[in-house]
Amino acid sequence: MMIDSKSPVAFFVYNRLAHTRKSLAALSTNVYAKKTEIHIFSDGPKTDKDLIAIRKVRKYIRNFQERNRSFRKVFLYEREANFGLSKSLVHGINSVLKKYKTVIILEDDLVTSKFFLKFMNDYLEIYRNSPKVISIHGYVYPIEGLPRTFFMRGADCWGWATWRRGWKFYNNDAKFLYQNLKAQNLGYSFNYNNSFNFLKMLKDSFINKNNSWAIRWYASAFLNNKLTLYPGISLVKNIGNDNSGNHCISSRIFDQKLPSKGFVISKIRPEESFYARKLFISFFNSNNLSLHQKFYIPIKKLIIRLL
Repeated sequence: MMIDSKSPVAFFVYNRLAHTRKSLAALSTNVYAKKTEIHIFSDGPKTDKDLIAIRKVRKYIRNFQERNRSFRKVFLYEREANFGLSKSLVHGINSVLKKYKTVIILEDDLVTSKFFLKFMNDYLEIYRNSPKVISIHGYVYPIEGLPRTFFMRGADCWGWATWRRGWKFYNNDAKFLYQNLKAQNLGYSFNYNNSFNFLKMLKDSFINKNNSWAIRWYASAFLNNKLTLYPGISLVKNIGNDNSGNHCISSRIFDQKLPSKGFVISKIRPEESFYARKLFISFFNSNNLSLHQKFYIPIKKLIIRLL
């Protein structure tokens, strides 16, 4: 990379033009945007109906490329076949990390604060030589009283960044991850003191009830005892919980108001915050059913659980 450039962004889109517009518009206003390459991965269609919507998204992105004044460079990769989100995301991250040592990952339904890229880049630099730290995350639940920044064991999926050294721990074998978590008696802790059954979600992943890359990423990091840094106030808002996604339902439980001011960037010791963990557990306990959305579990699973 050029000396004045920042970590590249891997941006994943499918068939939601309105969401893609909002997400790219927000990212365009970011501090460091002009120093950032954005690599946009457009998955292939599942159906003819999807193809029509995908063509509209790709046309918009090509026009965005041509008139680009916001980013250092914009690249578009169009898949003919449908990979699905999980495979598309893993392949996209792998391809970017073949060339670069870091990557920032966003999906088309994530709207960022203008300080998101700065937070990601600054902390990627601060913890680049800290093997205990596997990723930096931009979203945090709407919980009051969290520390300004804090670490949690594992990894997360709504606006995040990692190093090549961190992503190497990603294991796509959900059954292996599940069996090892069970063998090491880590299920209770993995489930945040059984406030939510993440372990079941991992099991569902290898018996074909879901195909979530996110639960595998969380399990991979957790099993290897790695940490993720979070902000105390969210720098990301998810606008996809509006029935527009393949496995999403309408909900406002995860809504966040993005900050209008930047963060004071400072290094903290890489160790899990037990105080923040308690607040997470309380949040999970109070919103247990709705958290099925977080890792893209199909709506019928939520309905069956409710009944």
